[in-house]
Amino acid sequence: MTDPRYTSTVAALPSTVPFVGPETQERTSGQIFRARLGANENGFGPSPAAIEAFRNAAGDIWKYGDPENHDLRHALADFHQVKPENIVVGEGIDGLLGYLSRMLIAPGDRVVTSLGAYPTFNYHVAGFGGVIETIPYLNDHEDLPTLIAKAKEVDAKLIYFANPDNPMGSWHAGSTITALLDDIPDGCLLILDEAYVDLAPNGTEAEYSVEHPKVIRMRTFSKGYGLAGARVGYAMGARALVKNFDKIRNHFGMNRASQAAALAALQDQDWLLQTRSRVHDAREYINEIAITHAMTTIPSATNFVAIDTGRDGDFAKSVLEALAIESVFIRMPFISPQNRCIRVSCGPREELDIFADTFAKVLKTLQ
Repeated sequence: MTDPRYTSTVAALPSTVPFVGPETQERTSGQIFRARLGANENGFGPSPAAIEAFRNAAGDIWKYGDPENHDLRHALADFHQVKPENIVVGEGIDGLLGYLSRMLIAPGDRVVTSLGAYPTFNYHVAGFGGVIETIPYLNDHEDLPTLIAKAKEVDAKLIYFANPDNPMGSWHAGSTITALLDDIPDGCLLILDEAYVDLAPNGTEAEYSVEHPKVIRMRTFSKGYGLAGARVGYAMGARALVKNFDKIRNHFGMNRASQAAALAALQDQDWLLQTRSRVHDAREYINEIAITHAMTTIPSATNFVAIDTGRDGDFAKSVLEALAIESVFIRMPFISPQNRCIRVSCGPREELDIFADTFAKVLKTLQ
């Protein structure tokens, strides 16, 4: 025997990733996307202060980043009016989901999520041998009461719930979520993924004590703050829960330039307000494009909009593929009935203009 002795879990998994990156598609097609509107990146860019902080830190990039993320954690604690001990910083929400899965999921443990929700959570759970139970969307919204009921039924360790949601952009009022927290079964933890909450209407954020033992909320600098490439996320939870991350996280996973850029971005709330305005305008424009073609959109609290094609998943996929041939990158949900939609990220007007023109061209060829 010359092969490594893989775990039975890893040996049984396919060699796939949750998303095929746009760069991979560009290499395959041999052409660069004219409009990059598929990964929910913030095409309006980060605060100039964040860029400057990143540049200033570049000269010291030979040093490891602070393993305690001290300055950023303390700034976040002040911003959210919690203790630094309530915050853990990681390599985006994706990294934190991986750490949480490592911390809580053993082979056979069950988790509950929405059918068609953000797939990276499922990817991490499967990697540790967890069993994934799914609940369908309800009117294009994640259904938290039914997720909780399913968790009780199967004795789940984790519930994954995004507010606002990806891939639909829908959302629930924070008060609705808060009212359900005490209904979560004992021994179960709700992952409240708030990646897009910086761009959502007032009242979307759930209000509760950070020491609540049944919930951990996750945030990112990738969306509203425009630092997707820096890979900075953070979670807020009870001190005892957060302390356990230190047992298994990569203590040197955050590079110092990313830490500095995130700190500067957090301190420039005026830029975030400008971004919110630009995202709002882009959502309105995408809605206008949809109306032009007798289509509707799912009301969005995110930096993307789901366009309801009014057809089925096969048609939506054909639109996606035809746009890619024309060097326009978007994505779509892949589970019925949400896969009737295509998903367009908010971006600069010039890229949305390219999408609008190409979308019209593609629809003519597919009618």
